[in-house]
Amino acid sequence: MFATINDRVGICLGDVTGIGAEVTLKALAAEGPSDGTRYLLLGDVDRAQALNRRLGLNLPLAPYSGPEQRDWIAIWNPLPGALPEALPAGSPAAAQAAIAWLRTGAQRCLRGELKALVTAPVNKEAIVRSGLPFIGQTELLSELAGTERTAMMLLGQDERGRWLRVALATTHLPLKEVALRLAQPKVELVIDLAARACRDLGLSRARVAVCGLNPHAGEGGSMGAEEQTIIAPAVRAAQRRGLEAVGPLSADALFYHAYRGEYDAVVAMYHDQGLAPLKMVCFDTGVNWTLGLPFIRTSPDHGTAYDIAGQGKANPSSMLAAIRMAKRLARRAESQ
Repeated sequence: MFATINDRVGICLGDVTGIGAEVTLKALAAEGPSDGTRYLLLGDVDRAQALNRRLGLNLPLAPYSGPEQRDWIAIWNPLPGALPEALPAGSPAAAQAAIAWLRTGAQRCLRGELKALVTAPVNKEAIVRSGLPFIGQTELLSELAGTERTAMMLLGQDERGRWLRVALATTHLPLKEVALRLAQPKVELVIDLAARACRDLGLSRARVAVCGLNPHAGEGGSMGAEEQTIIAPAVRAAQRRGLEAVGPLSADALFYHAYRGEYDAVVAMYHDQGLAPLKMVCFDTGVNWTLGLPFIRTSPDHGTAYDIAGQGKANPSSMLAAIRMAKRLARRAESQ
């Protein structure tokens, strides 16, 4: 149980025309108040309360009154007014509101008012179309925190408790740009952050396997030089710092061995190299964790799902896993 009345987990409800609010409310209903955690939801109050009634969840959504408030779930909209009732999927108003809530959550974390932040999905295309510059939530939170030393880790377990933990050396780039943007300092940073993540999770070891970029990890340079000029030097530098890092290894075999528990985390060179096997293992329960921020941030590993929004059938498993992961990390941080 968190120690003081100011210890809340914040949850940004994301794009209101997507499934963010639905999976959040369902996840909180499944989690219940039994562990003493309190939550501050950042989003449209009227919509959330109406959705709570429509889903029959009967969650006690109390309007937020301040840090002394002891309600299990408080909800607050930092914007001056509610959003229009009827909004199309990907509405600019919804996109801009989602970014405002995300900024507010990050600012509260930076001020020490929240122990962790969980963020529901937003839609990059809708945000950019609304006129806001945007690459992704990870990048925006890094900017707000004043740091570039961050990385995205996706992690989850299958029904038998077998984990994959995958950190990305590059994130949202066209494939043709990956080799051009890959750099030794970034690979070194992600190896460091992946090893630190293992320690933050309380794992008994932190063995990090590093993927090659090219098929068969470049076959000694015959299929690309990035392994020899960028990735292998980054691995050697990590080893000199005392980290248990290995690679570059051919990704087609590496994930098999990681899934069997031979490695504790994997560093992938680009988005789909890491996330395709991760989602094969834990499609419904994967968690996105931003490494390197000065506060804890997790999110579900799925998008806004406009196609099923408003139908009451969104699966909350990934959001529930993200909330539980945020609380786990917060408790470990407090105990150290």
